[in-house]
Amino acid sequence: MYADEVRAVLLAHKERGALGLARPLGGALAGAIRAGCGPPDGRGLLIVPVPSARRAVAARGHDPTRRIAFAAACELRRERRPARVLALLRQRRTVADQAGLTGPQRRANLAGALMVAGGSARLLRAAPAVLVDDLMTTGASLAAAAEAVAEAGGRVVAAAVVAGPLGAC
Repeated sequence: MYADEVRAVLLAHKERGALGLARPLGGALAGAIRAGCGPPDGRGLLIVPVPSARRAVAARGHDPTRRIAFAAACELRRERRPARVLALLRQRRTVADQAGLTGPQRRANLAGALMVAGGSARLLRAAPAVLVDDLMTTGASLAAAAEAVAEAGGRVVAAAVVAGPLGAC
């Protein structure tokens, strides 16, 4: 589990609409991207957020992971590290809410559930992709996203999250 303070900030942004938290959360995500990708190679990065369920976005009034991804890309660009957000993953089918599911249940729930939006595959071949999510519990969402990007011909070079299990590297 992630620390109580980080959990509170993520939940405030995600569930209570504290949109002003997107910038500091984006800063944390940018730090994770820098750590996972090393020095810039000149081609830039494609930041690909794991999509939220449509019903969750509608209920919240925003897509928190996408909002944080845009804030992270802004910070990286301010550092002269080319980065752009491509929100091109879609849910191919409805998935169950992941809360309360075990690791194997989460993987089964998401198996084959994500796809790259039609016509977007060529964008993924332009530069290396970094998958991003607000938090990682078991890694099932990131694994499903990586599978979808690979199926579309993209190359995932890293995954980055704002928070994950304590003790994870």
